[in-house]
Amino acid sequence: MNVNQLKYVLTIAASSSMREAATKLYVSQPALSASIHDLEEELGIMIFERSNKGIVLTQEGQEFLIYAKKVVGQYEILEERYLVHDKEKERFSVSTQHYNFAIRSFANVIRRFDPMKYVFSIHETKTREVLEQVRDLKSEVGVVSYSGNNENVLRKLLKEYQLEFVPLMKRDTYIYVWKEHPFSARREISLEELKDYPCVTFDQSDDSNFYLTEEAMSDYDFHKMIRSDDRATTMELIAELGGYSVGSGMLSDEAAILKGLVSVKLLEEDPLIIGYITRKGSSLSQYGQAYVEELLRYREI
Repeated sequence: MNVNQLKYVLTIAASSSMREAATKLYVSQPALSASIHDLEEELGIMIFERSNKGIVLTQEGQEFLIYAKKVVGQYEILEERYLVHDKEKERFSVSTQHYNFAIRSFANVIRRFDPMKYVFSIHETKTREVLEQVRDLKSEVGVVSYSGNNENVLRKLLKEYQLEFVPLMKRDTYIYVWKEHPFSARREISLEELKDYPCVTFDQSDDSNFYLTEEAMSDYDFHKMIRSDDRATTMELIAELGGYSVGSGMLSDEAAILKGLVSVKLLEEDPLIIGYITRKGSSLSQYGQAYVEELLRYREI
């Protein structure tokens, strides 16, 4: 078993056919199939089930994929750190849920140091991925939130992943609607009044991540719900369908990006605690320390 074979598995799992995967990997289809067959023989399991309709992961393959992702992720970190051609470049990475203050803090770090050569990364992604990327040292710092509905689940993962959480702020629950929405002038509103309008939520990909939603009221039985994994699409759907999304109410911080949206206080309470995470026992680089300092400027609790 080698890293290339693991990368092959990841690519095939994300493709609709072996031919598509081979094209992505720039290898011949027979060579790809032979490599996967050799891997399955070595492991004594069947990773993929083949049929005329394509390929799908077996149950054993799904479990193997979890470990393969971790190994490949760690290898890529080592590869980037030690095997890159230009080692003079400064490197720093953070992962975050969608919060404008996290992005602004990242930009301030770049302005503060302004290295001659650098590759800095900011990953705006889903909750579990923020946790995993900090755990796996892909990112030094992560920004996440929890509400009363998912606090226990998140704290359990923080302990399992050996992560430390530092709270920064507490935010009440709001809805975002387009400025032309009939309820846009309201100061407060209840979810019952919104039952005829679709709620557009940020899709966390799979059911296992249901309790890791970054939005409040995750356990509410919305009459109409649309899941979207793209922020621009979410905004467009809210505008086109007269829908709404649930958020932290920090619209003023994002006004330059989310022009046209209005925040309205929600009568139902499910406050969000927003903070940053680091890996226990790890030493932050000068950029990681500076980023934490920038985040602490927003600390209210």
